[in-house]
Amino acid sequence: MSESRQRAGLQKRVYPHLLRHCFATHLYEAGADLRAIQVLLGHEDLKDTLLYVHLAIQRLNSTASPLDSIASPAAHDVEHS
Repeated sequence: MSESRQRAGLQKRVYPHLLRHCFATHLYEAGADLRAIQVLLGHEDLKDTLLYVHLAIQRLNSTASPLDSIASPAAHDVEHS
């Protein structure tokens, strides 16, 4: 595993569970069906797969929109009234 990590240029330690986790998260973020991810991961209970939904939502909520840094004209007009 460490040889593959070095070839990929990764600095952090990589282990099979991390790869599995990244695989599932990327599938979900790319729009894969949750049931398909459940089957691919071999989860018997959909609740186990829902972890990846939660993590993807957390990432989405913590991502700043570039629009947040632009003052809207309406807000600008209100400040100077």
